[in-house]
Amino acid sequence: MLGLVAAGAWLAGCRRREVSLAERIDRAEAWGMGALIRAQSPDGAWRSPTYGVFRDGLSLTPPVLKAIAFGPDVPGAATARRRGAAYLAARLRTDGSIDDGPFGLIYPVYTASAAAIALGRVEVPGGREARAAWLRELWRRQLTDALGWGPDDPAYGAWGYAIEPPVKGEAQRRRIDADLSSSLFAIGALKLAGVPVDDPALRAAILFIQRCQNLSDDGQMADPRFDDGGFFFTPIDPVRNKAGEAGTDREGRLRYSSYGSATADGLRALLRCGLPPDHPRVAAAQRWLEQHFSATTNPGTFAPPREVERDATYYYYAWSVAHAFRALSERGLMPGGQASRWAEGLARELIHRQRDDGTWSNRLTASKEDDPLIATSFAVGALALARGQLR
Repeated sequence: MLGLVAAGAWLAGCRRREVSLAERIDRAEAWGMGALIRAQSPDGAWRSPTYGVFRDGLSLTPPVLKAIAFGPDVPGAATARRRGAAYLAARLRTDGSIDDGPFGLIYPVYTASAAAIALGRVEVPGGREARAAWLRELWRRQLTDALGWGPDDPAYGAWGYAIEPPVKGEAQRRRIDADLSSSLFAIGALKLAGVPVDDPALRAAILFIQRCQNLSDDGQMADPRFDDGGFFFTPIDPVRNKAGEAGTDREGRLRYSSYGSATADGLRALLRCGLPPDHPRVAAAQRWLEQHFSATTNPGTFAPPREVERDATYYYYAWSVAHAFRALSERGLMPGGQASRWAEGLARELIHRQRDDGTWSNRLTASKEDDPLIATSFAVGALALARGQLR
């Protein structure tokens, strides 16, 4: 009832004067934050209202807490942050390992990355030690020499969805798992923890990141039909590239279509790994995003059977492209007017999609964004990034 009264008062104020886009963003972001805060469980965790597999506490607490940790200081936010961080810190065992529950972590790299980032943002007793343990989870899961992988392996340097660290010989008896999104999350957590760009983990990671980009370092080897500078999800598993196959190049290699969410991820990963803003790979990825940007859909050329995949990750795309454009703007690669235009378009679309209870939800289920905790966490983050770019 109080929420309705407050909303009514706000709307009454709107009638007396024109409400700026910045104010609308602030309201939508606070409304979404409030919905996330209200969804917190008594023990400090967040559990899915949609998927039973995400009711373990560890699957959704890190990403939701991260969204709240970087969000505005709305009523209840400080308490929710402390309770969520305390829940994650309590997963630290006395031997320094992580208590991952009776069934293990469902998405280990996403969980460990978001937990490490959130605990670096919210201070609680034991948080520093727990953050170090979550970071150790990332170190031991990277596909590098320690697990038998070498630089000539297409998956070398990556992180993926594997439940257990993928030892090369053992992994080859199953589907090899390595992808751009998981790798970006891990890279981001390591960088925010102070890992330098010349660290072996990041030097290995960039090899995989480059393999996900449709670009040749040798201009004479480039195939203009495919080398557009964009990114795809993984070079080792065709099924998981959401936009599908693009064709076979003149060297006989199967190529994959570039698309928006992957290209935003790839650009961010290149910068996180230390490539300078004027590097040809950074410039090519930026050019692809600027030419294809859409506020309403995940852009790219999707094969007809894959068209249903386009917007299954809309909120993830919105969040990642907002990060990518913010990173470009901070490095002086995007003039203020251009930065403001993408921010305005994305913010208006997200505000339009917000539901009456303050949450967001995707009508498509393939990437589980129909779960409001997942979609709302991405939407709140994207709005905050857009807000910072308004002129």
